[in-house]
Amino acid sequence: MDIFELAQLINQQTDSNKAYIEFLKVPDLSMGLYVLPAGGVDPQSPHTEDEVYYVVSGKAQIKVADEDRAVQAGSIVYVAKNVEHRFHSIEEELTLIVFFAPAEYSSK
Repeated sequence: MDIFELAQLINQQTDSNKAYIEFLKVPDLSMGLYVLPAGGVDPQSPHTEDEVYYVVSGKAQIKVADEDRAVQAGSIVYVAKNVEHRFHSIEEELTLIVFFAPAEYSSK
C-alpha cells in the first residue's frame, strides 16, 4: 500500500520548481500533482492516455476540444486520450491531482 499526503505533495512540488510532479506510477495508472499560478499558461499538449483532473483548489477555465467550461475546487474533468485540452483564464492558483490510465507515456 502507498499513502500520499496532499500537504507533503504540495511541498515536494514547490521545492521542485516544476508545475507537475508524478507521485505514483504503476503499469495501469499514474498520478501527479499539477499547479498553475493565477494568470499562468498551461503548456500541455494531448496525451496518449485517458486523463482525469481533480481540482483541489483554484478557479479557471478548461478547454477540451471545442468545449469550454469553468472549473473550481471539487470539479472533476475527464479528457479522452489524444484530445486537445488546456487550462486557461486562471483566476486563482490551480492545484490539480491528475490521473492517467494507463500510466502516462505508456501508450504510443
